[in-house]
Amino acid sequence: PPDRLTPAHRDAMDAFRRARGTEIFGPFIPLLWSPDAMSRIAAVGEYLRLRSVFPPRLSEFLILITARHWTQQYEWSLHCPIAIAAGVEPAVADAIAAGRRPPQMSGEQAILYDVCTEMLRTQDVTHETYARAFAAFGEKGIVDAVAIIGYYSLLAMVLNTARTPPVPGGPTLAPLPR
Repeated sequence: PPDRLTPAHRDAMDAFRRARGTEIFGPFIPLLWSPDAMSRIAAVGEYLRLRSVFPPRLSEFLILITARHWTQQYEWSLHCPIAIAAGVEPAVADAIAAGRRPPQMSGEQAILYDVCTEMLRTQDVTHETYARAFAAFGEKGIVDAVAIIGYYSLLAMVLNTARTPPVPGGPTLAPLPR
């Protein structure tokens, strides 16, 4: 509530507005309870969204896999339309939503799918997957891919903890069996 905002909250909100050109939204609302954390996390997101080695069709692909892993409704409802607009095939998004490996991925997507799912399921990647990722994207690409997975995992945890609802009218995820 506005009457509970401290100068640190207001400074963090102003910095966010300047950097993103919009009011705080989604995960940045609960993150605002820790203004310094919110500002630093938002800065990481700025790099990953605008300057990582991956074009949006690949970074959004990683975001979808991460959102599915966490069954994060807000991330999915926001990023699924963005991913499709960026070039992720709707059938690929549908398979990810259903918890299945998409059969019709590009070669780049297949490598990133393996990096992402191995990291999220086993907290590691095999030597074979690392070698394929290195050949396709180099060391910087591997770091950027893992950073995207980690960043959106962090946001998913914040959003799930805060019980943030999906974007109104956006697509949602069905629960997967555990």
